[in-house]
Amino acid sequence: MSLALAVLVAWLYAVGTYLVLQRALTRIILGLGLLGHGTVLLLQTVGGRAGRAPIVGSGDGGEGVSAPLPQALALTAIVIGFAMTGYLLALAYRSWVATNDDEVQDDIEDRRVARMVADDEGHYREPADDRSDRDDARAGGS
Repeated sequence: MSLALAVLVAWLYAVGTYLVLQRALTRIILGLGLLGHGTVLLLQTVGGRAGRAPIVGSGDGGEGVSAPLPQALALTAIVIGFAMTGYLLALAYRSWVATNDDEVQDDIEDRRVARMVADDEGHYREPADDRSDRDDARAGGS
């Protein structure tokens, strides 16, 4: 069972990382959600096998008791992930209202820094800006 959970954690991290590296905001949000779920599953997996409730009496030595720290960390990760997802969804909605697009755009500062680095290395190619073509197609233009 532990090997299957380890493979599932690795898969969640791999797919989450792939989605975070995309340019669409919805994919970035889904990727961060998968990374959060992978973290919670990892914390539960390293917490060990299920045991009794982590309440130790005066005569009990604590054998067979579940470790409470991984459970507390997992609960904290769930709460933080929920808050982060809500915040990112609000930002994505605001970006959609402002630009009517889901894609993360390069700003002028990004292009200036890329040009400076490429000039130092001796090669620079101006990025293709096909966004104007898509905007024209949406507006019913050519």
